Amino acid sequence: MGSTFAGIELGKRSLNANTTALTTIGHNLSNAGTEGYSRQRVKLGTVNPLTDPGLMRPERAGQIGQGVEITSIERIKDNLLENRLISSADEVGFWKAKDTYLYMTEKVYNEVGDSSIRSQLDGFWESWQELSINPELLASKQVVVKRGETLLDSINTRFSGLQEIQTMINDDVKVTVGQVNGLLNNIKDLNEQIVKIEAMGDNPNDLLDKRDLLVKELSQNIEITVDNRDPNEFSVHTKGMHLIQGGIVSGLRAEPNQLNQGFDDIVWDYNGEKVYPKSGKLAGLIELRDVDLRDEINQLDTMTINFVDMVNEVHRESLNPLGETGVDFFTENYFINNISGNYDRNGDGEYDSSFIFRLRGGNKLEPKEQSGLNGVITLPSANGTVDVTYNPNDTVDDIITRINNSGADISASLNRNGQLTFKATPSSNQENPDFVIRSLEDSGEFLVGYAGLLQQSGPDGAYNWEQADSVLQLAAGDSDFSVAPLNNPSGWVTINSRIKADPSVIASGFGNNRDDVNAGDGRAASAIAALRNNDVMIGKYKSFDDYFASTTAEIALKGEQAGISVESHELIMNDLISLQQSVSGVNMDEEMSEMIKFQHGYNAAAKFIAQMDEMMDTIINRMGV
Repeated sequence: MGSTFAGIELGKRSLNANTTALTTIGHNLSNAGTEGYSRQRVKLGTVNPLTDPGLMRPERAGQIGQGVEITSIERIKDNLLENRLISSADEVGFWKAKDTYLYMTEKVYNEVGDSSIRSQLDGFWESWQELSINPELLASKQVVVKRGETLLDSINTRFSGLQEIQTMINDDVKVTVGQVNGLLNNIKDLNEQIVKIEAMGDNPNDLLDKRDLLVKELSQNIEITVDNRDPNEFSVHTKGMHLIQGGIVSGLRAEPNQLNQGFDDIVWDYNGEKVYPKSGKLAGLIELRDVDLRDEINQLDTMTINFVDMVNEVHRESLNPLGETGVDFFTENYFINNISGNYDRNGDGEYDSSFIFRLRGGNKLEPKEQSGLNGVITLPSANGTVDVTYNPNDTVDDIITRINNSGADISASLNRNGQLTFKATPSSNQENPDFVIRSLEDSGEFLVGYAGLLQQSGPDGAYNWEQADSVLQLAAGDSDFSVAPLNNPSGWVTINSRIKADPSVIASGFGNNRDDVNAGDGRAASAIAALRNNDVMIGKYKSFDDYFASTTAEIALKGEQAGISVESHELIMNDLISLQQSVSGVNMDEEMSEMIKFQHGYNAAAKFIAQMDEMMDTIINRMGV
């Protein structure tokens, strides 16, 4: 037969269940503003009856229930929506990083007013034009020097600004790697706690919320995927590699790369292999530092070294009032102090390479003249070589244009004397040196007998930087070359100290000896001023105006793209967060409704226990004699 006190036990279970439910609601209400919190619900179930069909049972109809029990306290969560949030967060992190630093880069490009490099370069050309009109006036030469100094100061300032941002980004990379490792270790600690609690049959809801919040923060820094199919081994991957596997962490490390100016690569801590993030804040920072900022500095360096080289080329051919030629207007710092460009690249004490910036043919070419030749010119590219084909109907201009559009790490142009000139550009591959011509070959006669640059056609006559004295492959006569400059010329270029001390030695005319000196000759100054509008091929740009127009527009467009992308991805994230809050967030009205329900349940259970107590009082105290 049933126990007399069974009703009391049944009522007690109801009181406990309703109390726990009310406590859970209070927990929800108090965490309504807690980031990452998911509302919780008590799941109720009936207690198993005392009798079982396979066992002895009293002779009475049906089974008598034993009340209510709490089967679990669950958090309300949509895992599919959670995964969508994680996959979207890395895009937000990527574009936020780019937007922040591109805005800073735009500020370096002060292209409005007289303080811009473009305006100062215009003033520099104008000073040479004035000198060509009054070549005998010392005041005109002093203006050339002063405007040159002001221009170089602005170039140096822009370089310093870009380099400072690049260094800031590298520091941010190191900080972010540390944050990623910290998040990984915190997630690992939570994994261990969660496994222990779940092993005891409990739901560690608050710890699960904390882990989800850390995973979302991690996903903003690096793209990740989450695998929680195995409750005992929560895993986080990036690009198919484990970051976390249960209680095991595979951390990252920032390691300096001397080939990349000592900036840090991201590598796996356990084996040192390089990590290439494709999304998230880390990917955005790496792309900014190694692509966007590197391109900006390379373009500035390319403009600077071409500007310096062309002005010096004309000035060296000019005759100054002292009857001297061969005087540079700008001081060039060379990568090496060997006049043939020979360099010991492997450090064994023997020259094994040629670091040459410019190669110039000895023959004068007409831009619109057809070559009448067939052949293939082989040029260096980022990952090998690229071929440029020419045929008899191609003009010199056609072939030069084809070379400059080939994607090679080299540009071609005709100088003021019509000589074909090749100049190296910053390398597209960081493993190769900047401003070094690595190879040049022609299967035909265009670079050989026609341009007067190489001695012979084919591989035997090819120029190859991977040997000393490669300049011996140049044709005899008026062909010429210059040694590669020191890295980042926009950071060190200056005016010749002799000219700064005595502007009167500036050359303004042409001549071959002291007897040819003519104080009124301004042809050299006019030739330098004409560089302003000539097609001089500054890397991929035809003229200085093309360079300034394109670089300023490019950085503005990159900033605009980053701003729009941040806005659009944040809108997507906000929509997903709103959906998540509608599922997992705490709704005050809903919680109050649930509170009233369980309050009534608690009151009913208390009244039921009071009634059972009254019945037992009757049996115990009022029955009998």
